[in-house]
Amino acid sequence: MRKSRLIAGIVTALMTAGAVTACSSGGGSGDDADTLTFMFRGGEDEKAAYQDAIDRFTEDTGVKVKVIVTDADQYATKLQAAVAGNKVPDVFYVEQGSLQSYVSSGVLMDITDQVAAQGVDLANIWEYGVNSYRYDGTLQGTADGQLYALPKDVGPMALGYNKTMLEEAGVELPDPDEPLTREAWLDILKKVTQDTDGDGELDQWGTGLNVSWTLQSFVWSNGGDWTNADRTQVTVDTPEFAEALQFFADLTTKEKVTPDPEQAQTLDTYQRFMAGEIAFFPVGPWDVSTYNELEFEYDLMPWPTGKSGEPATYIGSLGIGVSSSTAKPEEAVKLATYLSTDETAQQTLVDANIQIPNRIDTAEEWAAAPDAEPANRQEFLDIVESYGRAMPAAFTFSPAWYDELFVNIQPVIDGDRAAADYLAEVQPRMQELLDQANEQAEQAAAAGAAG
Repeated sequence: MRKSRLIAGIVTALMTAGAVTACSSGGGSGDDADTLTFMFRGGEDEKAAYQDAIDRFTEDTGVKVKVIVTDADQYATKLQAAVAGNKVPDVFYVEQGSLQSYVSSGVLMDITDQVAAQGVDLANIWEYGVNSYRYDGTLQGTADGQLYALPKDVGPMALGYNKTMLEEAGVELPDPDEPLTREAWLDILKKVTQDTDGDGELDQWGTGLNVSWTLQSFVWSNGGDWTNADRTQVTVDTPEFAEALQFFADLTTKEKVTPDPEQAQTLDTYQRFMAGEIAFFPVGPWDVSTYNELEFEYDLMPWPTGKSGEPATYIGSLGIGVSSSTAKPEEAVKLATYLSTDETAQQTLVDANIQIPNRIDTAEEWAAAPDAEPANRQEFLDIVESYGRAMPAAFTFSPAWYDELFVNIQPVIDGDRAAADYLAEVQPRMQELLDQANEQAEQAAAAGAAG
């Protein structure tokens, strides 16, 4: 399943944070001093699109580039091996959760001045994407930090819906601009959860969400969060968080608008959405090329709102960084800048339906295209511009504190334990792990400053 592989890649990437502690030297361009190396991960569509963009870069600049591509689940391991062997690629993908460790260990070059010298208009690149790779030695993701990578992409997680199913059920289609309340959304989920063939068993459901990848929306829109603003205190043991988690669990156990665990094992909910059996399901930009070939019409909508009255969801991202040990720093920064910000390069990647444009002007044209699929592409941009957030562990030195929430959450999802009781128990364990992550960050920064 494509989405499972992508999610597994993201989890693997986050787990690499904190793994690099030794300073890096050597490596760079490898055996051929006249050729840059660029290492990234992706499938055949992404590989082909990047090769086209790189061929154009070579034609324009005369700089040759050797491409090293891996599967998503192999990338972190192979990059770590390259770092350990002092064979760091000149240019490579950087996960948000790995940035601090790579900066502290001296693997990544500070490219702030070089990007400015190239005259790149960062104001025309999504602020979230740029700031994701800024780090001031204490906090990552703020506008004040030095720039250690440029965004490869931004990945807003939108909520999609089966337009055909809703129309056949006589349900009014969601407004593309005004979000539904959580209660109004639940009413629709109940209406479309049906036994369509009359055999006494449900075969069509309102939704089917994975707690690890969609709980964020419910919590944030309900006024809850995982930590305080400076990421020093875990804040999951609150009424707002508990209410959101309980609502999520109740979708299955009380409201019965999702496939039950046994049904989910037979066919997971991603596959059920693809088969036209589920009405509402998350959609990322990487899904578009596949979803556009579905046998039913689908579109995007704002996420439903909780107590805050505002929708919420997360934005993923990958960065493109430059090795501090590259023998060709000027050319390496040019390549990173080209892939992230050049208009023609961006169009090549967008045409492959693997991401939304990094350039704001290009993205606005893309969203407004009369033949846009899905029609409400603008929802992706609305998330990036207004209501999307980084995943809770994206800007901490280690994700272990965040992962702890999900280790023993299943009894809550199964209806065997109250959300509030579980959160009161798990918060101290999460706090201990967050304290450890912050201590690791301080130690790594001190070691990096010492040489």
